[in-house]
Amino acid sequence: MRVFLTGGSGYIGKATIGALLRQELHFGRAAGRLHIAQPVLSRQIRSLEDELGAEVFDRSRRGTLLTPAGKQLLEDAVPLLASAEALVRRVTSAAQGTQSLTVGFMPGITVSPATIAFTAHHPDVNVRLLRTTWEDQVAVLLDGWADIGVVRLPIDRQGLEVRPLFQEPRVVMVPVGHRLADRRSVTVKDLAAEHLLQDPSAVPEWRDVALELQGGERPEAPVIQQVEEKLELVAAGAGICVLPLSTANFYTRTDVIPLPVDDIGPNEVALAWVAARRSRFIRDFAEAAADTLAQAHGGTRKPSAGR
Repeated sequence: MRVFLTGGSGYIGKATIGALLRQELHFGRAAGRLHIAQPVLSRQIRSLEDELGAEVFDRSRRGTLLTPAGKQLLEDAVPLLASAEALVRRVTSAAQGTQSLTVGFMPGITVSPATIAFTAHHPDVNVRLLRTTWEDQVAVLLDGWADIGVVRLPIDRQGLEVRPLFQEPRVVMVPVGHRLADRRSVTVKDLAAEHLLQDPSAVPEWRDVALELQGGERPEAPVIQQVEEKLELVAAGAGICVLPLSTANFYTRTDVIPLPVDDIGPNEVALAWVAARRSRFIRDFAEAAADTLAQAHGGTRKPSAGR
């Protein structure tokens, strides 16, 4: 998508903004990721700065840093561009003459009970399902790939309406033959000497007792995008991971074992959608999900603010 700047013909794509302002801050690497020559990228950035009347980057011997104007551009431009992309997708869908609703969902969550209940009242609506991850469960809502999502908290709630659905226990995944594998349940303290294969902030109970954090010896953890990757590493003895019970049950394997953790907080599942949306399909699906999903997953239903 191109963003045309008022008063001129220059443009800079959303991917360029994301790569430069959020991820790279390095013209060569960003140009490589965008598959364009570095001089072309530099000219686009200069054109952007000319039209804004402000420098976005501080180019010095120390490297490329964001100026205050650049930080403001990052704060404002990325959500605006996401909204613009979402608008294009919705208009394109409407032009095709088909009514549709795209539902994002996290691994382990079965949304079919809500889908069945929704389509019983809206048989002409084409319901599409989109599997998401921890990294993109909010992004797909903001940029219009999904209309509503069944998400796992915590998330960045800015610009979203969030409706709690249910809570479910979390379990720790250990390999077969692990020293704790024959236990019926464990405590967080039992896991203090283990290496966690995920961001420690995702499991604050473990973070508070972890020996590798107290000793400053935690190895750099690779970015793991998929549950399958985590379970492969667990099976190989590289560490442990904590998962919602429904996710652990969905990915049943013979070489890893889920263990209940007595003193760890539950995972919270919620619905989320862009707060500015006024689609009756979104509202109706939210009602269908609230009425069906907690029971389907055996979780503890959380009352919404309106009930």
